[in-house]
Amino acid sequence: MAGFETLLDRIVDDMGTSKGAKEQRMDKYSAPSLPKSAFEAFIRGLLGRCPSCGKGKMFPRLLKPVDRCPLCGQDWTAQQADDFPAYVAIIVTGHILAPIIIFMINELGLSMWTNLAIIIIMALILIAALLQPAKGAIIAMQWWMGLNGFEKPARPAAPALPENRQDH
Repeated sequence: MAGFETLLDRIVDDMGTSKGAKEQRMDKYSAPSLPKSAFEAFIRGLLGRCPSCGKGKMFPRLLKPVDRCPLCGQDWTAQQADDFPAYVAIIVTGHILAPIIIFMINELGLSMWTNLAIIIIMALILIAALLQPAKGAIIAMQWWMGLNGFEKPARPAAPALPENRQDH
């Protein structure tokens, strides 16, 4: 099939190339593409990827975003997520844990201290697991909407509607 390359071709291309050729190959194989919708940008941020290109890592450390995407060069220094990711993580954790807590108290018959220990451990694990995805998604939405110093990214052109109207 024309236009498709095999894994063997990519492996052969990787052998014996310099750093400059590697960067050109990166552009050739995976040219950054802007998301087509706010939802796509949101998902990219949720997964910890650059919302602009979808390939670069957004967080080299736990909650510290990169200043610039290493692949597409998007500047992320304008982001101001502040405390909002923590609020989102706490609200989601509460909604997940509420039915679990009700079930534990009503059905399991564990002691108060056992219930408390289990609930605290589950809450800490959930909040820690949700903080980075929430921050990535919030930064992606700020970027997509052009908030806090970000410039709105170019939007894909809407398809033109055919003009097959008949005037009677």
